[in-house]
Amino acid sequence: MRIVGGSAGGRKLLTPRGMGIRPTSDKVKESLFSILTGMPGSLDGCSVLDIFAGTGNLGIEALSRGAGSAVFIDSGRESGSIIAKNLELTGFRERGRVIARDFRAALSWLEARTERFGLVFIDPPYRKGLLEICLSRLGESPIIDDDAVVVAEYSSKEEPGSAYGTLRLCDSRVYGDTALAFFIKTKKGAS
Repeated sequence: MRIVGGSAGGRKLLTPRGMGIRPTSDKVKESLFSILTGMPGSLDGCSVLDIFAGTGNLGIEALSRGAGSAVFIDSGRESGSIIAKNLELTGFRERGRVIARDFRAALSWLEARTERFGLVFIDPPYRKGLLEICLSRLGESPIIDDDAVVVAEYSSKEEPGSAYGTLRLCDSRVYGDTALAFFIKTKKGAS
């Protein structure tokens, strides 16, 4: 696994053995960032939230492509260590922060600190019901900026809804067993 584009393009990332982590493939990641380029907003200087971060692959790719900072949430202790090492390897240690907690507790903690994000990645374990729970939670959360983009990666056998609170589906793609859904935050009550 490697960083595909930007200032750290081509750098390899560490991946744990046998942890059940399923990093986003380079092909899907390249497509994801191409789609983001055509959406409102810009990666330049934005704050990124990477939930179920695993290796930090998506958040670090965003940093490489110009995001200002990234927060990585993963409940696995080993994942937190891998993310920290990958931030160091790519030269983004100062721009990344790892929260080693369950995503619900981590989101509550971020809300209490009034942090806000313009781009959110969620890549929960497939077919465990966490996709819907996380999207519902984010759709009501004040940490998502207006016009923010939330990108969900999930099994192509799952099918998320088209709206979660203030989040509205604007695009989706399927790549074999992997699917991506792109949500944009709307103002409360807008459709």
